[in-house]
Amino acid sequence: MVADPRAASAWRRWGYRVLPGDLFSYLLHLRPAEWPIMAAHTALGWVLAVGVRGALQGAHAGAALAALVLWVVLLNGGTLALNTAFDRDEGDIGYLRAPPPVPRYLLPFSVVLLAGGQLLALSLPAAFQIDYGICFAMSVLYSVPPFRFKAVAGVDWVINMWGFGTLTPFATWAATGRPLDTGHGLVLLAFCPLFAALYPLTQLYQFEEDRRRGDRTLALILGMRKSLGIAIVCALLAFALFAAAVVLLGIGIGWGVLLAVPFAAWLLVLGPWYARHESWSPAEHQRGMYRALTAWALTDLAVLAVFAR
Repeated sequence: MVADPRAASAWRRWGYRVLPGDLFSYLLHLRPAEWPIMAAHTALGWVLAVGVRGALQGAHAGAALAALVLWVVLLNGGTLALNTAFDRDEGDIGYLRAPPPVPRYLLPFSVVLLAGGQLLALSLPAAFQIDYGICFAMSVLYSVPPFRFKAVAGVDWVINMWGFGTLTPFATWAATGRPLDTGHGLVLLAFCPLFAALYPLTQLYQFEEDRRRGDRTLALILGMRKSLGIAIVCALLAFALFAAAVVLLGIGIGWGVLLAVPFAAWLLVLGPWYARHESWSPAEHQRGMYRALTAWALTDLAVLAVFAR
């Protein structure tokens, strides 16, 4: 642990000068380092709805921007703060190294963010309001006792694959007010098994450490070989759904073949990993996770090129 988390970097020292007391700690516990990644995946739905040309021309930009702020800052940030309020994190956590001490009012602060986002969602189309409400409910079930589904391996996987995989990009699609057709619905649905493939991969490099701590993660329950096998099956299912969307939307093979690039990237990540996992060190498993994140980014780009023209 860092002796003084408030002085861990020049950025933090500046932040605590600008926002005195615990105010900057509240901001840090929203984990703003994750916002660019979350914003990119959330905005995917808007670009799919209006097309790349429409996005460049600013079609429905106001509604999409409002949805982004509500989803990324209030819903996602509020969810992470809510989670920390119960976990009382002291060691490094996702997107926040050396977290500052949990502020006294972090729990009510997170609830205000989450509920405030739901109220502000009333200014956007009904589909967005419902989408936000579903994820709001899942956030509570994920973090808050007696439910606390984050500690139930398998249930945490399902919540994340739906919440981040499909419902997140749907948020900005819904904000445009455009009805979701079956073809683009399949595109958004495909991100559910794709995130299901990614999720256990984020746990493999901590396999032995989690085992020593007695944590019952999904990867530990399944075992490393089964975790990788399930990741491969889920990735194949995701690209089968993308291919079905290509056919349903009448997209020419010339454009559809672009999906072969991220598909090959996933196979190049998962194939060798599955074959050699028994001899890999934790550092090699961690590198495998980052390669999988790169394959995810390539998938996002290919989806935009194929389906958002």
